[in-house]
Amino acid sequence: MTPRLIAFIFATRTIWAVLIALILGSLMIVAAGTDPLAAYGSLFGEAFFDYYGFGSTLVKMSPILLAALAVALPLRAGLFNVGGEGQIYIGALFTAIVALYAPPMNGTLHLVLAALAGALGGALWALIPAYLKAYRGINEVIVTLLLNYVGIHIVSYAAGGPMMEPGAPYPYSPEIPKDLWLPLIMPPTDAHAGVLVGLVLAVLLYLLMRFTTFGFAMTTVGSNASAARYAGISVRRQMIRAMMMGGALAGLGGSFEVLGVKYRLFHLFSNGYGFDGIVVAFMADASLIYVPAAALFLSGLKAGAQLMQRAVGVESTVVDAIQGLVVIFVAAGLALRFQDSRWARVLARRRVIEANLAAQEKDNV
Repeated sequence: MTPRLIAFIFATRTIWAVLIALILGSLMIVAAGTDPLAAYGSLFGEAFFDYYGFGSTLVKMSPILLAALAVALPLRAGLFNVGGEGQIYIGALFTAIVALYAPPMNGTLHLVLAALAGALGGALWALIPAYLKAYRGINEVIVTLLLNYVGIHIVSYAAGGPMMEPGAPYPYSPEIPKDLWLPLIMPPTDAHAGVLVGLVLAVLLYLLMRFTTFGFAMTTVGSNASAARYAGISVRRQMIRAMMMGGALAGLGGSFEVLGVKYRLFHLFSNGYGFDGIVVAFMADASLIYVPAAALFLSGLKAGAQLMQRAVGVESTVVDAIQGLVVIFVAAGLALRFQDSRWARVLARRRVIEANLAAQEKDNV
C-alpha cells in the first residue's frame, strides 16, 4: 500500500461511509425477510430511473439542495448554521405575503419579487444569530437551533390565523395566483425549475468562493480569524455576510416550496428539509461543488423509500435508519485527516520490519 493509495482512500472516505451504511442497511432488510438486492433495486431504480420517480426525487432535491448550501457556505467562515429549517419557514412566509398581498403587477415580476422576498426573509432570520455571534460571542449553533422552532410556530400562527383560508379544514393560506407558479421541468410530475436555480447557485457560489477576493476573505476568516484580522479583514462583517447568505439560500428553498409545490402557505409544510441539508453538507464535506450530488443521493433515498415499501414490503423507516448510519460514518470519516509524512513514516517502518523478517527467514534456512 502506497501513500498515494492511502490518500485516495481518505479522499473518497464519504463514498466508503455511504457504502458501509448501505451494507449495514441490507442486514436490516434481511432481518425483515426481504432480499436486499431486490429492495435496493426497487429503491434506486424507482428514484433515479423511473420518470415519475425521478420527478419526485427532484421535488425533494430543490429544498434539500438549497438547505445544504445554507450550511456549507457559512462553514467556509467557520460558522455552523443549523437553522435552515426555521429559515425555510420564514422564507416561505415572506413569499406567501408578497404573492397574496402585493399590488397587481406583471406576473414574471411578481414571481421574481416573491422569490426574492423569501430569500430576504431567510437572510433576516439568519441575521439574528449572526449578530449575536459576531458582536456578543454567543454560540450560533444554539441560537440557530432554537430559532428553528420559533420560525415554525410563527408560520403555524400565520397559516392558522390571519392568513388562513376561510373555511379551510386545515391551517393553510389561500392559493397563490397561477401566474406565480414555477414552471415544471418534467410535466406532469411536480418537478419544477427551483431545482435548476439551486444547481446554478451551487456553481456560482463555488466560483465565487474559489476565484474571488470575497471568497478568499471569507475562507481566511474560517481558517484563522486572528490571521484574517491581522490582514485587515473585518471578521465580524464576514461572519454576518456568510450567515445572511446561508439564510437567504434556505429562505429561497422555502419560497420554492410555496411557488412550486404547495401553492399555499401550509402549517408544518417542511418534512425536515433544513435538517436534511445538514446531512448533505456533511456528505459533501462542505464542498459547494459536491453538494448537488450529495443532495441528489439523499433525495433519491427519501423519494424511493415509499416506492420500496410498496414494491417489496420493506418499511420506509429502514431508509431513515440508513440515513442515520450515513451520518455516523460520514462524521467519523471527517474526523480522520490524511498526513502524507505520517503515513510515509508508517510505511517506512513496515518495510523495515518486513526486511528484517525476510532476513531472519533467510538466516534460518
